[in-house]
Amino acid sequence: MTSTPFSPEVVSAVTAHMNGDHPEDTLIICRALGGVPEAASARMVGLDGESGHYEVTVDGVERSVRIPWSVPLTERAAIRVEVVRMYRQACAELGVPPREH
Repeated sequence: MTSTPFSPEVVSAVTAHMNGDHPEDTLIICRALGGVPEAASARMVGLDGESGHYEVTVDGVERSVRIPWSVPLTERAAIRVEVVRMYRQACAELGVPPREH
């Protein structure tokens, strides 16, 4: 069973922020850490205490991708810290210079 320490309002706010303000970052994370380097687009569709949940498009087909956090998350503030860490790791793996957040 997946832990869900975050309310639906928190999940909605985080996914709206990521998809509205950071779609390129989400794509980089999914390409490098989600095992879909060929993804043409990506969006965050949910999260829980153990992972972020994404929908990616590969060759016109949408696929679900779950990317585990490096540690279990229980606080909302930890989500941002973890997503920034994942973004920086993904940039390093892809050889892409990270932008400042």
